Amino acid sequence: MSFGSASAQGGSSADALADAFYPLYERLFPENSDFVADLEGKLAEARMSETAELYLSRGLAIGTLAGLVLWLVGLFLGYLLLRSGVVGTGVWLGMPVSGTVADVLNALKVPALVLGTGVVLGAVGFLAGFGTVLVIPYSRAGERKREINMLLPDAVSFMYALSIGGLNQLEILEAMAKADDTYGEVSREFQSVVQETDYFDIDYRNAIRKRALETPSDELAQFFTDMLSIINSGGNMTRFLDDKKDKHMRTAKQEQELTLETLELFGEMYMTLSLFPLLLIIILVIMSMLGKAQEILLYGTVYALIPLIGVGFLVLVSTVKQDEVGDGYLDSGEGTNRLETVSGSGLLHLGLVEEFVGEFSVFDRIKSREGTHTTLELLKRPHVFFRDNPLYVLGITVPTSVVLVASAVWTGAVASSFDGLRANPTWTTFVYVYIPLYVNGFPLAVFREWNVRSRHKVIRKLSDDLRKLSSANDTGLTLLESVKTVAETSSGTLADEFDRMHAKVQYGMNMKAALIEFNNRYHIPRLARTVKLISKAQEASSQITAVLTTAAQTSENQDDIARERRSRARMQVVIIMMTYLTLLAVMAILKTQFLDVMANLSASAGGSGGAGGAAGVGSSGPSFGGGVDTETLSMLFFHAVTIQAILSGFISGYIRDADLLSGVKFAVVLATTALGVWMVVG
Repeated sequence: MSFGSASAQGGSSADALADAFYPLYERLFPENSDFVADLEGKLAEARMSETAELYLSRGLAIGTLAGLVLWLVGLFLGYLLLRSGVVGTGVWLGMPVSGTVADVLNALKVPALVLGTGVVLGAVGFLAGFGTVLVIPYSRAGERKREINMLLPDAVSFMYALSIGGLNQLEILEAMAKADDTYGEVSREFQSVVQETDYFDIDYRNAIRKRALETPSDELAQFFTDMLSIINSGGNMTRFLDDKKDKHMRTAKQEQELTLETLELFGEMYMTLSLFPLLLIIILVIMSMLGKAQEILLYGTVYALIPLIGVGFLVLVSTVKQDEVGDGYLDSGEGTNRLETVSGSGLLHLGLVEEFVGEFSVFDRIKSREGTHTTLELLKRPHVFFRDNPLYVLGITVPTSVVLVASAVWTGAVASSFDGLRANPTWTTFVYVYIPLYVNGFPLAVFREWNVRSRHKVIRKLSDDLRKLSSANDTGLTLLESVKTVAETSSGTLADEFDRMHAKVQYGMNMKAALIEFNNRYHIPRLARTVKLISKAQEASSQITAVLTTAAQTSENQDDIARERRSRARMQVVIIMMTYLTLLAVMAILKTQFLDVMANLSASAGGSGGAGGAAGVGSSGPSFGGGVDTETLSMLFFHAVTIQAILSGFISGYIRDADLLSGVKFAVVLATTALGVWMVVG
């Protein structure tokens, strides 16, 4: 109750702000503003139930409050800069004025500077606050559009399978509306159609027409428009969905090709951008030898510029790289999570007994005993638990790495001061950076790869086994008999799962429940869409040859896309790694063949400086290399290649699998390469 009241109070306060700034909205935006109309459409596309007037009024309120706060901060900052002497109050423009005009200008200098700082920061605050509010519906609409376009080919295949199974138009719409566990935002678009038909007494044709105008995806809007023409003309819906299925499969391949070409362009950009800090470091080193460079620029290049380039490129790739939509789990559709608890029981959830705890004391005792038994099983086989939950290994490795580093500092094995770090950069960096990287990164990479490989074994022969199922079902066998036949004539993880599925049905479980438990054990989004297709179709009939053929075609299309993506991504990873190895080699050569040589020449020149001075040689001009601090530069070089290694590793993993955790193994390997090279040259 308190949480609900707090939420209500938060909403009422936001509405009060919007009401207070509504007159300002009326002054700034005309009644028939194109901008307001466009925002109204984006709010509908983002499924945000607000009017544009209310939303813009709230944005103006937030922007004004943020601007007011930063205006006060700017006033204080301007006054502080003047009082501290950071900003002087001398001649500003050098205009030749005198007399009263000069006195007036001198009197206005300080207040103008203070007020100017406040106005600038206030304007920045308003633009930041208002702009942030304004960009939210555009961002959400863009995310929904991306997800809809990714899932639309599979959703059309699903509708085609339902049409083959004998469902009419309304039943297909209702089935799509209930499939949000698999088809996400596509399903929610159909939910809007069904809800307007059921609750607002709107004809479903008008509901489809309205949704075609409000959906953020042009592809789905065109699908709704074409579907409406088929409905109005009484055309063949099955043939229409078959044609659309083929069209969207081709479109998915074309979109994938465009994405891969964009990623290739980004890879070439990264190759250039990642070498820029190296060139800048070389220039700064040469300038430092001439005594003309500031040391802070070197530190800024290593500890700020390199990370900013890496993180910025990672964000840039994330705007193009399409990750898998959904978590891969299917709902039983019966208002209970009993299937999931049976198939997904473990230490985090004890299974079926969780449904009855609290009703009778016997279930509490069963839960206690089950918890003890599960804990003992986990202690006997902890690797299996960490395989299924890779991130939980950090609960052990993070404290271990903290203890190791703290012990090294406590015992004096590693220096805790900056001077000690500079005196022995390889060892101190190994303790502070590489020990945590190895202790945390290596187990996480191992268990994560084990988890992915063990789950993805099931889809290696998915397309072939679906073809076998279709052929067996076409001979007159039921779906269950076809599953048994494929299990007996095939090999691999999927065949074993078919055999297990057949045994469950033989012992009394229905086919749909067996399919859902099989899917939730592996929870792969691609597999979930295939299982959803089959489980829904088999409810109407056991003779679903056409549905199985459609599922096989969809799976083969996804295989082609995934194969092309892996091939092109592999080239991008190779480019990034070769770029990093080039950078590492140049830094090592710079350290051994240039920096050390110049330091030795400087030392030799310093030792013979007295004789040279007596002879009158070289007494004027800059001392080249005389002020070189080789220890500091060696530390900065090593830290530069280490930071670049970790960032390049995570970028490689994200490009390869659209998952940051995939980059842990690359980061460990590249960082180890940098450590090995610097142990030789450092």
